[in-house]
Amino acid sequence: MRSVRTVACELPAQLVLSHDVSVPMRAALRYETDDPYAVRAVFHPPGQERTVEWFFSRDMLAQALSERTGLGDVQMWPAVDAGREVVFIALRTPTGSARLGFPAQGVRSFLSETRSAVPAGAESGRLDLDAELAQLLAGS
Repeated sequence: MRSVRTVACELPAQLVLSHDVSVPMRAALRYETDDPYAVRAVFHPPGQERTVEWFFSRDMLAQALSERTGLGDVQMWPAVDAGREVVFIALRTPTGSARLGFPAQGVRSFLSETRSAVPAGAESGRLDLDAELAQLLAGS
């Protein structure tokens, strides 16, 4: 049995309300080696008790450091905002949308830690496909 390692990082985020207005928001990125392709993002919207969670690809987040990526509900791109490198993430649901900005250096550091846990290209070696298939079949 493999040990599960978790990489977690709190990052300052900006919830972009308009071209000129954004508000700070708490956010965290989390990566677990037993789900090696995914990053979980947990957002704490200002003035709300609840959190909002999204999952997206680790590769997509890495790509967003250098170019626009994503389609549909999740899109990401690099930018310079007030002289700082940022990664913007746009999220859409049937009931609304949000655009968030993260410091690019924080994203880079987080991704570096995830790659020390599971190197890029080695993700499939962390999956137990037989166990996943057995779990799926047990539910049918």
